[in-house]
Amino acid sequence: MRFNTSLLHAGVTKEANGSTLPPVYQTSAFEQDSASDLEKIFENKAPGYCYTRVGNPTISAFENRITKLEGGIASIACASGMAAIMNAFLNILRSGDEIVSSASLYGGTIDLFRDLEAFGITTRYVENNNWDQIEGAINEHTRLVFAETIGNPCLDVTDIEKLAEIAHLHELPLIVDNTTSTPYLIQVLKHGADIVVNSSSKYINGSSNSISGILTDGGKFKWDKNKYPGLAEYAKFGPMAFIAKLRNGLFRNTGACLSPVNAYLNIIGLETLGLRMERQCNNAFELAEWIEDNYSDIIVNYPGLKSSPWHEIAERQLTNGYGAILTLRVGSKEKAFKFIDSLTIPYTLSNIGDTKTLVIHPGSTISLHSTEKQKEDAGVFEDLIRVSVGIEDIEDIKEDFAQAFAKISE
Repeated sequence: MRFNTSLLHAGVTKEANGSTLPPVYQTSAFEQDSASDLEKIFENKAPGYCYTRVGNPTISAFENRITKLEGGIASIACASGMAAIMNAFLNILRSGDEIVSSASLYGGTIDLFRDLEAFGITTRYVENNNWDQIEGAINEHTRLVFAETIGNPCLDVTDIEKLAEIAHLHELPLIVDNTTSTPYLIQVLKHGADIVVNSSSKYINGSSNSISGILTDGGKFKWDKNKYPGLAEYAKFGPMAFIAKLRNGLFRNTGACLSPVNAYLNIIGLETLGLRMERQCNNAFELAEWIEDNYSDIIVNYPGLKSSPWHEIAERQLTNGYGAILTLRVGSKEKAFKFIDSLTIPYTLSNIGDTKTLVIHPGSTISLHSTEKQKEDAGVFEDLIRVSVGIEDIEDIKEDFAQAFAKISE
């Protein structure tokens, strides 16, 4: 199936009553016919549902669709994108382990890495696509390599295949956050990543009506029981070892599960992902080119521009576009605030991937708690504005930006 067809039909189980969408199973627990039936479900000796914290048919329907879309073997949906990252990491990490990560990350992820330090887990930050630096950061304590496909808000594009090659050379899994790209631009598992994480609150949902996250396992990484002793007892599950451990341990016990209603809303949003991304990527490209051509005093960053240092990787690796986010540097924090406040169409809020255009000043919001060095590495400057471009008519967006540019030039 091609992309838009798969959004509607791949991983879909037809409902017995003819419904074209799965019902919302808004229940906390599920009755079984007998005590022994419930026992078998708890023992994983029979299929079925017992408690929504562990599993729910509506959530499973969402997970199945994402699994097919990403080209993986199984997915687990979580309460948020941050919960999905935490579950993916802590399923294999323990005190004394280290992460090698691109330094150009979403500020919330950097905050999470800081929290992990209290549990004895260290993150070594490296410049994205700096292969010598990445090799130098890997040591006997390293247990995973992490990066974002397109950094948020740096917009640097990770060479997934090369990074996967290095990680696998050291027998390490590569975990990739694909939130800003979605499978519409790249299926990272096919490029060598082992586990992909999406904050489905963003483009997958598309309307900013649900907080959620999901991780998908490619099922190809060979887990060494000496490096990853927690997975040893799950080796009998073969390619499903990672998911089996997570389902029966951390995910179940920490309770960061997705609600059935949010899973349902995500399924509705997912069906138009391709249409929305096509429009948003085209709008972002046209807006970026227009600003670059007409405002020489504004620094615009967008992977689709030939002036971008990551354009070559984006051109080679991404399909269907270059993403729907661009950033602007306008000269000062004061001008950034004035520009944002002068806009009339975009919403000023901390999200991306909405059908509506969104703007934010990252330095004072999503990267507020990062150090100055972390901000610099992540491409966050005092005069930086992040723009998540929506599906509005591009001429309306241009006109609105033009009047805001005029105001900060007065």
